[in-house]
Amino acid sequence: MTSRPQSPTASDALTDDVLAEFAAIDDPALRLALNAVTKSGIDESSLDRAKVVATPRVISNRLDDWAITSQKKSGRCWLFSSLNLLRATTRAKLGVKDFEFSQNYAMFWDKFERANFFLTDIIATASEPLDSRLIQFLLADVLGDGGQWDMAVSVYQKHGVIPKEAMPETQASSCTHRMNTQLQTLLRRSALELREQVNSGASSEDLAAIKKAVLGEVWRILVISLGNPPSSFEWEWIDDDKAFHRDGVLTPAEFYDRYVGIDLTNYVCLVDDPRTEHPKGAALTVEHLGNVVGGREIRYINAPMTTIKKLAADAICSGEPVWFGADVSKQGDRDLGLLVGNLHDYSGLFGVDLSTTKEQRVNTGESAMNHAMLFTGVDLADAGTPRRWRVENSWGDEPGDKGFFTMDDAWLSDYVFEVVVKIDALPDDLRPAVASDPIKLPAWDPMGTLA
Repeated sequence: MTSRPQSPTASDALTDDVLAEFAAIDDPALRLALNAVTKSGIDESSLDRAKVVATPRVISNRLDDWAITSQKKSGRCWLFSSLNLLRATTRAKLGVKDFEFSQNYAMFWDKFERANFFLTDIIATASEPLDSRLIQFLLADVLGDGGQWDMAVSVYQKHGVIPKEAMPETQASSCTHRMNTQLQTLLRRSALELREQVNSGASSEDLAAIKKAVLGEVWRILVISLGNPPSSFEWEWIDDDKAFHRDGVLTPAEFYDRYVGIDLTNYVCLVDDPRTEHPKGAALTVEHLGNVVGGREIRYINAPMTTIKKLAADAICSGEPVWFGADVSKQGDRDLGLLVGNLHDYSGLFGVDLSTTKEQRVNTGESAMNHAMLFTGVDLADAGTPRRWRVENSWGDEPGDKGFFTMDDAWLSDYVFEVVVKIDALPDDLRPAVASDPIKLPAWDPMGTLA
């Protein structure tokens, strides 16, 4: 039987002798690393030049010939990257090289729908103690900018899309922090009021009226910050051959049907959940995660990384970019536009073994998806094995190759968590998970982290 840890005693304290022993260490490698880090910083000092040189930007199968987008000071990468996927089709239909959807419009509806989702959830969980892990998690994660693929699908299916010029960016859409803090203040206070009403026996009609009043205040803040989302707009454009086109007045849903036309129900999100308790081939979902009440269920299929890579490469080679989510806080260089396995030799710099497995990182909170981007190219070796991937980011055109990044295959294995593919491209062993009952993960599970 394993004994329980004892409470700390005086013998556990750091003594003067121990401190003197550490202070007396005389190591030339330590002195060299100290000089480098204190002058240039950890990342610059640990950058492996050989890795940089070995990761050229040339890609054998490349789709992109368009300009990059910029989410600026916002966390809308999941909306930018999903809209970047949709615009690949729209550009062809319009006959233009560069086109953007209104990311502001998509964010407006995500925020408003998510406020309703949150308040609905608060009413449904009112019997939970206020200090429970669930309620504290819901209150901590109120109306942030991040999201998941299925949440983007819910917005586009219900509210359609519009060109950027029909609802352009505002200061608040490009720098969302202050708008978000006002919404969070309102919703957290309202959550307490709704919980009190539920536990005092308020009727469902009274609760609905209170929720509607709060949503009216959310709407007001959003309109002042982002502008009014148009229910229709006049659409006209000039194509790259200088021809003028006018298509009259369209609703956002009509614009989607006419100029996107992609059936989003034919896509599914594959994940690489490395934890042994979650078998490959299983469907997963995360409780309390979503943005549209009655919208698309959050569904993942846990798939082997070899399958994920093959399906992504096949899609690119057939002319389709691929949405994915990853942990971009690890082993990257923003200025160079590189995402490369072991790009920074931190272990060598510090003389300390800092290696971890993907499963260890997920289990300890060391790593989770925090950013969504688009694969627009893949470099295949003679045997068809991926070596490098080209990535459309949404950080503007200054990093990397005018905003595009280069990823090596080792980085993909270590830090990519989600890839969206067409259902009809799935191998037979993954198809049952499209409709099977998913394993339900708690709201705070790492697989529910928002990009």
